[in-house]
Amino acid sequence: MQFNQTMIEEFTLLAKFPRDSKMQGIKLHSDAEPSLLSAAQRLFEKGIIDSPDGGYLTDLGLDLIEHITVIHSALQS
Repeated sequence: MQFNQTMIEEFTLLAKFPRDSKMQGIKLHSDAEPSLLSAAQRLFEKGIIDSPDGGYLTDLGLDLIEHITVIHSALQS
């Protein structure tokens, strides 16, 4: 298994979402990095976030962020 650049960009964006509350999201502005804007659009199309410019995590997104947190924690040490 190998992560490609597209996946890494999506992981990077997901990691920016607050993990403390389901009621907090993010908003990407038009001057954000193009790679993050593209990642947001892809995540929206996959049903992981509820808006093409960020918004909130869907139930699937909330599940994924838990896994990303575990992977990040394990690899950080």
